[in-house]
Amino acid sequence: MTKNVMIVGVGGQGSLLASKLLGYLLLNEGYDVKVSEVHGMSQRGGSVVTYVRFGEKVYSPVIDKGEADFIVSFEKLEAARYVEYLKKGGRIVVNTQQIDPMPVIIGAASYPENLIEKMQEKGIAVDAMDCLSLAEQAGSSKAVNLVLMGRLSRYFDIPEEKWLGAIEQCVPAKFVEMNKRAFALGRG
Repeated sequence: MTKNVMIVGVGGQGSLLASKLLGYLLLNEGYDVKVSEVHGMSQRGGSVVTYVRFGEKVYSPVIDKGEADFIVSFEKLEAARYVEYLKKGGRIVVNTQQIDPMPVIIGAASYPENLIEKMQEKGIAVDAMDCLSLAEQAGSSKAVNLVLMGRLSRYFDIPEEKWLGAIEQCVPAKFVEMNKRAFALGRG
């Protein structure tokens, strides 16, 4: 059976490394894996979406509405924006950080309030944590992606050592230890 993970974020947050890491890990576990990157205005702080699909045989890299087992979100509004892709019984793993999109920055809109509570009120399983604080604790605000991967790892039946091995393979050597710390803090 094919499983679907959507990684959603804002350009420059490291969502591509997160999807590369997850893809590498799942390939090593013997799954057929398809990773597809859908860029918005990634260099300008716009939405970036990555699909990671895995299973015995995966034919398409695209995840349709109502098909995602997991949505991993770097930011609250991005989680809310893609919630319709979550399947019934799916889970959202979300960083509680707020990054104002351009309409909010220029004053044309206001940032929606209580996004996590609103999703939970709809019966959605939301695992929300302050990934930015944990990333900074690990040594870099840029490690939010590994904090999120650590949290996601709790829902996979793959030993922690395998995740750490994937970090060693996918992250530049000088950042491996810091990224492992971020992963461990996210995993909790």
